[in-house]
Amino acid sequence: MNGQMGASATLRTLLLFTVMSLIFAAIGWLLGEYLMGGNWLLGVSIFLALAIAMNVGSYFLSDKIVLATYRAKIVTEEEAPRLHRIVRNLSQLSGLPMPKIAIVPSSTPNAFATGRNKNHAVVAATQGILDYLTDDELTGVLAHEMAHVKDKDIMVMSVASTLAGAISFASRSFYWGSLFGGGNDREGNIIIALIVAITAPLAAMLLQLAVSRSREYKADYEGAMMIGRPMALANALRKLEAGNKAKPMNFGNPSSSSLFIVNPFSGKGLASLFSTHPPMDERIKRLENLAGGMRY
Repeated sequence: MNGQMGASATLRTLLLFTVMSLIFAAIGWLLGEYLMGGNWLLGVSIFLALAIAMNVGSYFLSDKIVLATYRAKIVTEEEAPRLHRIVRNLSQLSGLPMPKIAIVPSSTPNAFATGRNKNHAVVAATQGILDYLTDDELTGVLAHEMAHVKDKDIMVMSVASTLAGAISFASRSFYWGSLFGGGNDREGNIIIALIVAITAPLAAMLLQLAVSRSREYKADYEGAMMIGRPMALANALRKLEAGNKAKPMNFGNPSSSSLFIVNPFSGKGLASLFSTHPPMDERIKRLENLAGGMRY
């Protein structure tokens, strides 16, 4: 079973790399054909090289990029004894190596896991969630994140968010380039506007291809079963949904919102485009049904 999950994660990552390369090749063709004197081959070559560099970089550096994006700091047991105690217990229950622990300096209550495999995993919690949840609720949340580590979701989710963010950045760069890049080249500006119009939805599609909503349901189930208390996670999710709506995160990148246990952004504009979380009511309902089945 673990081998099948590992193969699935690898295939999803390869699919991401392939789609990313095709998107960049298409952008290169447009720029080469219309802005490089019809030299589409040069444009495609340049952007394929960029895609390869981004693919390699996202695989090895995606966790560091994500942590840097959210200003997360790796903390020792002396600095965060409560987090270390809970995660250590969960690592023993799940049979996983102890991951690194990080704290995000945000009052928004949330958590995520990142890394390319279980031996390079990082479990991160915001300062807000530490002040917001009880130990039982926090254990449920961190069990959900450890389930993502166990199922090898973290590699796919981290790579997907990094690549989607790169495409979004390229889109914004083209936009500002069309405003300040000079000129009277109406055809060139139309092509750049076209690229801007298609790249953000393509980035969102890339994320949707990799991160299915079923993975969140699965992590909810496995996290609840790991600790034997589905209602601990259900209660935490209910509070986190309200907490993130009241105090959404004011920094970071919506393309990486799928990493968090609940969407940390406002759900408007670009954030809604990158939303991959299933309905919270359904998540809570499934956990409540699981708890009822365990009781009876």
